[in-house]
Amino acid sequence: MNEAANNTELKLPRTLDLAAAEGLLETIRSRLAHDPRLCVDASAVELITLPCMQIILSALRTYGQMSVVRPSEEYINAFQDLGIDCREQQALDIDVAVSANVAADTDRSPQTEESPMSKRVLTIDDSKTIRDMLMLTLAEASFEVLQAVDGLDGLDVLDKEQVDVVITDINMPRMDGYEVIRHLRGNSAHKSTPILVLTTESEADKKNLARVAGATGWMVKPFDPERLIATINKVAP
Repeated sequence: MNEAANNTELKLPRTLDLAAAEGLLETIRSRLAHDPRLCVDASAVELITLPCMQIILSALRTYGQMSVVRPSEEYINAFQDLGIDCREQQALDIDVAVSANVAADTDRSPQTEESPMSKRVLTIDDSKTIRDMLMLTLAEASFEVLQAVDGLDGLDVLDKEQVDVVITDINMPRMDGYEVIRHLRGNSAHKSTPILVLTTESEADKKNLARVAGATGWMVKPFDPERLIATINKVAP
């Protein structure tokens, strides 16, 4: 990533673990509000976990002038392990559709002008950080976003609200994503509601379980904001 001179810098700490994720999100938001050309100095990073990677990736995609400078070897390797060349800000190919007719179109750019506020998305995830990142990404694309903290909470929301798309995690307390999908497909009101799975899981047998349960598509965290928006627009035009 290229360093821009005279820009405000935010120096990342040595350890970016789960506990640091929420604070990192708020810090980046606050700094970007004052200077959208924020430079994030990653030279000291020795450990970075998935939630923090997701925050940085989403912020880079959402705020075009933000950049990461002087990435440490550990920072670079963490992203490369997931197929991302962070030095070139290359998009990550993470969409794995489990339903043949909704495979993500890699050449399609997000069309936010076709995403009115009337298009409602429910996100179900027990991670506050992921919920916040989904809210940031989807709200920027002019979607109306509802949130649930686990499967049972998600079903409760859907008993009261109508949505166009459901995005659910798999591993959650009280009710996992598979059960959420089965419950929704067993409900006549949600027989055709697009359900996207967003999870850290990538094993073929787990994807097949989601397909059999009735999932529309499968995406692996960390998600690429542009591809997520394009996928939503594809499954719920």
